[in-house]
Amino acid sequence: MRYGEKGRIVEIKTAEIRGRLMGMNIRIGKEVKMLAKQPLKGPVAIEVENAQTSLSQEMAKQIVVEV
Repeated sequence: MRYGEKGRIVEIKTAEIRGRLMGMNIRIGKEVKMLAKQPLKGPVAIEVENAQTSLSQEMAKQIVVEV
């Protein structure tokens, strides 16, 4: 995703990550907005239902978003 772009989560690839993300209210069907991505494998900042959070890039790569 590009900065400021919105999309809907259509898949979370691994069950381990899925459980961790559900605790953060990040689920299949939710709309997400890309806020920022830090260089050199730093965190990715996203917004879900007006709440901002950050994820590691490895965790973010497990989320499939339809734009």
